[in-house]
Amino acid sequence: MKTATEVDDEAVAKAADCSATGGGRRSFGAVLGAVFAAAVWAMLAQHASMGALAGVPMADGRTLSAGWLTPCGWRPAHAFFAFAGMWGAMVVSMMLPVLAPVLWRYRQRIGVLRGAHAAWRVAVVGAGYFSVWMAFGALLFPAGTALAAAAARSPALAAAIPVAAGAVVFGAGVLQFSGWKMRRLACCRHAGGERCVRRPELAAASAWWHGVRAALWCAACCGNLMAVSLAAGMTDLCLMAIVTVAIAAERLPGGERAARIVGGVAIGAGALMTACAAAAAI
Repeated sequence: MKTATEVDDEAVAKAADCSATGGGRRSFGAVLGAVFAAAVWAMLAQHASMGALAGVPMADGRTLSAGWLTPCGWRPAHAFFAFAGMWGAMVVSMMLPVLAPVLWRYRQRIGVLRGAHAAWRVAVVGAGYFSVWMAFGALLFPAGTALAAAAARSPALAAAIPVAAGAVVFGAGVLQFSGWKMRRLACCRHAGGERCVRRPELAAASAWWHGVRAALWCAACCGNLMAVSLAAGMTDLCLMAIVTVAIAAERLPGGERAARIVGGVAIGAGALMTACAAAAAI
């Protein structure tokens, strides 16, 4: 005789099979596609507005990204919220492609719930996920603005920043070959399939925590590639697109090969950036 747990798991599996066919999968994809399109549009709009701003002038004559610029007359809070909007659009655009499978697996696990309730739970998971990335941005902003302000006054620091950026890219490439990275990739590929809490009073907290954990796993896995995007040019749309494709490619089945290819490219690019920066400083 089957236990209650086995019967419950069979019911979940059957509901997942039903939700995976027909309109369920199409509507899920349509909603995520709309969110992705809105995020890309917002990112492009903010990029266009920043294009009208000059970069932060450094003491050695070069400039840092305008993303760290606090326009004259702006209050710090205004500058922070402007950065938060740009950062939020960027991380949604870059991370939604790899979050989508996590959300879909979670949706399958709660397939026994009614459509509206299930959609709400999935939305809470997404909110929990991106809240972690927004928290990272909140920590990054004061550090970036302080570094930009210091580089505007110190020629030595201004000359060191491009060298440090190359070193970050190089280090990110080396990490792609580590066993630690491969273990993180394996964890991320299976995230979202854990048992879900079905008690109504705990549903929201469980869904939120599910998203937070997924974000922490994801940050541990692809944080080095996000660091490449920040170090080499936070407002470089081409670079962001390349990093987005790299992050998605290494999450695919058999993505270890893609991870190593990305690592090799990053090592070469980081070495070239460091050499060019060092030569320019002489």
